Amino acid sequence: STGVIGVPLPIERIESGLRGMAALLQADPLVGARGMMTTDSHPKAISVEIEGPDGDPAVLTVVAKGSGMIAPNMATMLAYAFTDARLDAPTLDAVLRRVVARTFNMLSVDTDTSTSDTCALLANGLAGPVDPLHFEAALTEACEAMTEMLARDGEGATRLLRVVVRGAATDAEARVVARALVESPLIKTMVHGGDPNVGRILMAVGKCVDVAVDPERVHATLGGLPVVAGGRRAEFDDGTVRATLLLDTVELSVDLGVGSGEARAWGCDLSRGYVDENAAYYSS
Repeated sequence: STGVIGVPLPIERIESGLRGMAALLQADPLVGARGMMTTDSHPKAISVEIEGPDGDPAVLTVVAKGSGMIAPNMATMLAYAFTDARLDAPTLDAVLRRVVARTFNMLSVDTDTSTSDTCALLANGLAGPVDPLHFEAALTEACEAMTEMLARDGEGATRLLRVVVRGAATDAEARVVARALVESPLIKTMVHGGDPNVGRILMAVGKCVDVAVDPERVHATLGGLPVVAGGRRAEFDDGTVRATLLLDTVELSVDLGVGSGEARAWGCDLSRGYVDENAAYYSS
């Protein structure tokens, strides 16, 4: 569970509520997703099919919640994946860890973390065996879609921010830069205000002091529009870039030009709504 830090759960009420719950179970994943919401504005669930060897598909369903205190590793986020595919436990564990590293652990709403976070994968095997590669592709698809849902529903969020970093020395260094970009308060407020202050992109890259960066090789685009070229502010029309920043989804791409490492990250803008929601969270 998640909630106010330091306030014990009402265990007696929870234990009482658990009695007889089996008779109330439902097949609709949105029921469970709604039941574990905190500051989420809506329940989140997604289902995908996985091709089986005999042509009959297995099903994978992911439900999750989390709108604030969201940052690698997950923080107050709860995510559960259920499947009727048959795979052994070591394979499921390895697949889940790889997928979470690429999706949920590259999500940040506000850089804050917590003691309460879980991502669990349960498989009953009733649909029979599936190709592990097909299963990993399906889990990646579902978790990536869920990551975007969570980012869009971040506390106070009005825009989704997608960040892609290419040309890093390694994938690990690309992840560091991607997180720095998606977590920067100045970039988040730039996106919220539609303010093409693109020097902030270079600022966020530059503060990654343990990453190989040659400023003269850094290029960046917003919605495909060049805004940084060779480590300098590119020539662009302010109005066009401003309109791009005010879209429902803002795409920020950075190429470091020093290698082949890549990473993606997801986040959202920083608005007054976030401040309002958290300024009196306990008192209200």
